[in-house]
Amino acid sequence: MVRGCALASLILAAPLASNALAAPQAPAAQASAAPAGGVASGARLQMRWELLRNEFTPQMPQGRAQARMILTNKDSQPLPAQGWAIYFNAMDGVVTGPASGNVSMEQVAGNLFRMRPLPGFAGLGAGQTLDIVYYHPQIVIKMARAPIGPYLVYDSHPDVGVAIADFALLPVTRPEQLDKGSDPRQVVTPADTYRANTGADLLAPADVPLVLPTPLQLEQGKGRLALRGQPQVSADAALKNEAALARSLFPQNLPAGGPALRLSVGKVEGQASPEAYRLTVGADSGIAIVGNSPAGVAYGLQSLRDLLPLPGAADQSVPEVTIVDAPRFGYRGFQLDVARNFHTKETVFKWLDLMARYKLNKFHFHLTEDEGWRLEIRGLPELTTIGAVRGHSAKPGVRLQPAYGSGPDPRDPYGSGYYTRADYIEILRYAAARHIEVIPEIEMPGHARAAVQAMEARYHRLKAAGDKDAAKYLLNDFEDKSVYKSPQLYNDHVLNPGLESSFTFVQHVVDEVVALHREAGVPLHTIHMGGDELPHGAWEKSPAAHRMMEKHQLESTADLWDFFYERVDGMLRKHGLYTSGWEELAARKTMLHGRHKLIPNPRFTQKGFHAWVWNNTEGAEDLAYRLANAGYDVVLAPVTKMYMDMSYNANPEEPGMNWGDYVELQTTYDFIPFDYLKNAPAAARIGKDGLTDYGKRRVRGLEATLFTETVRDPKGIDYLVMPRLLAVAERAWAPDPAWALELDAGKAAALHRRAWSGFVNALGQRVLPRLDLERKGVDYRIAPPGLLLEGQRVLVNHVLPGMTLRYTTDGSAPTAVSKIVTGPIAERGMIQVAAFDRNGRPGLVARIDRR
Repeated sequence: MVRGCALASLILAAPLASNALAAPQAPAAQASAAPAGGVASGARLQMRWELLRNEFTPQMPQGRAQARMILTNKDSQPLPAQGWAIYFNAMDGVVTGPASGNVSMEQVAGNLFRMRPLPGFAGLGAGQTLDIVYYHPQIVIKMARAPIGPYLVYDSHPDVGVAIADFALLPVTRPEQLDKGSDPRQVVTPADTYRANTGADLLAPADVPLVLPTPLQLEQGKGRLALRGQPQVSADAALKNEAALARSLFPQNLPAGGPALRLSVGKVEGQASPEAYRLTVGADSGIAIVGNSPAGVAYGLQSLRDLLPLPGAADQSVPEVTIVDAPRFGYRGFQLDVARNFHTKETVFKWLDLMARYKLNKFHFHLTEDEGWRLEIRGLPELTTIGAVRGHSAKPGVRLQPAYGSGPDPRDPYGSGYYTRADYIEILRYAAARHIEVIPEIEMPGHARAAVQAMEARYHRLKAAGDKDAAKYLLNDFEDKSVYKSPQLYNDHVLNPGLESSFTFVQHVVDEVVALHREAGVPLHTIHMGGDELPHGAWEKSPAAHRMMEKHQLESTADLWDFFYERVDGMLRKHGLYTSGWEELAARKTMLHGRHKLIPNPRFTQKGFHAWVWNNTEGAEDLAYRLANAGYDVVLAPVTKMYMDMSYNANPEEPGMNWGDYVELQTTYDFIPFDYLKNAPAAARIGKDGLTDYGKRRVRGLEATLFTETVRDPKGIDYLVMPRLLAVAERAWAPDPAWALELDAGKAAALHRRAWSGFVNALGQRVLPRLDLERKGVDYRIAPPGLLLEGQRVLVNHVLPGMTLRYTTDGSAPTAVSKIVTGPIAERGMIQVAAFDRNGRPGLVARIDRR
């Protein structure tokens, strides 16, 4: 209904400034001619979104969400009765059709929706407010599911989209909003956090582990090496980069004449890994690092960094140690998705530096998606002029549609952007200097909408110009009537293997990526060729696909899939590369007892395919092990343990996704690569395969994965990835801890407490403080403290012992000058507590009312 100005202000005024959850900033209005006067501007509309309730019925046991949009006209001109639409993105979509307020919800494509006035809509006058009540098809737990990026378009100017910048999400605090039905993963209270944090002890500084990831062998001597001057670095010419790293570790204001620091490549006794190193620190002999390769020397220097005093510490000395170390896995990876939301090469450099610091060595570069193609490909300019640009357009083939809140403006820096060939070469060389292999990913045959639309636009342009080769790189069959829908709600995003032009396109892209690595002077061993989430029904009604199947005597689209990847594999082999992809690349869909089941695809077991296995849910908990046992080389990237885009917990204010699970720091730390069902309920292990000895040899390593649907700026990456990436680094580098191997539950629990205490104390007292003091600009998540009311006092703790905790009692948020928590809080009031980093940056606030 439409409400008058007075009522609107009563509902919307003061609370919004203090209680509205901030939505990512909408981009500026698209630069174009504005509609004529006499109608409201989108720039002067205000929109608020509120979750009303999650609903559950016998007919819908999984539930749905009732929500409302509160639209207020703050212009002096009316929003007219007809002739406009408000566009927005919604991750899981909305229920289309009529909504309250005489408007209708419509799907444009994928997760882009719009609402339009129905014939009975009377317009929205100046100062009036409209409530629009509608439904989401699923319950809403995370705010990532809320609408985002709204903008207004008038029918009279269909190419002009004006962002509704005054947009926010209202808080989710009421029981009917927080209702999750039978889901056991409920909201985490401060008391829950307190109890969870009691699983670790506060350690004295002398008892905190010296180096992370945990070395293979560490023997500490009794003396200390004084750092009275800059070390005298000596190194072979082949260790030029490592020598520069060594010098950068020490304060530049130290005088000359410090201890010797000798770097060399040589044999590390007893260690075959090329990344092994031996680090010795002697009070009289100085520092020596020997690596089996320059990479080993670099990792030795990172361990030396851990041993150094924190900047500004009174004691400027290093303990005597001997460390012999080598990684458990040769693959220790981090995947960054720059396709869903774009991130600059400077952000990539930052994460390559952090990867090197924590001994990660594989950068999985997710460059293409439905929502963006981010790499310049010589000869196919449309991939970036169209496929790398998002924004509003009434005409097809101009740019991609807005996604993930990128809004109408094609200049939005996260919706639009790509790496030039020079950028990519610079990234390759930057990574190589840090002993990090870049593994580019080109998504196919699904998740390819950016490429499909760009090549279709190319086809139409060239055909109109009379070019006989217009269809040379076409990726979609115009006669395809297949019915399908991807998890991202697309039905036009799949590369069609029935077209020879699809293979011509893939070959051209592969050739160009190989050429880029050759020009950079950086080896290329594989290209990740996607393979995930091809929706059921794709290709089924494509005449081109059926002609290809008849030509090659293929019985089903599953055979067509195999045919497609046989040819893709041949393209890579021509360049001496092996094929990599998601688990679907190595799996075959089949039926067992009437249910879908993934089995190892016998066709490719001898091809040398490498499969990144993300699915460890809903019956596929052992899929990675079954693939490894069948002969596939696998990288473990389980969604419930290693997906950095998963939210930490179910609390609405926590950013991130929740389709796979919630992933706390300890969730990642507790991952046991070779037996990750060890601590699962007994019923969950029934019928599940473990790793054979042969299968263990096929596990190449681990990968932390960040998809960026919810990440529109570098701080968002920091928050979701750190400090969980440190737990991934620990699991990928260090051997299994004793608690993971102990069969006695009581003994395993005691061993776990000791090891977990060491890890979180190292993070809280050394690793993260060093990051604060040496490198500003990493806004890692600072978890909320735990609070527990016990009698007349409030007990306080933190997941990272050693973090500074500050509190207030007047209801205000703690600041860097608030009182420090030194023990239980006996004062009364609205007690609010937060942890702070070494630069005074506060973390999430926990509160308890003792008024």
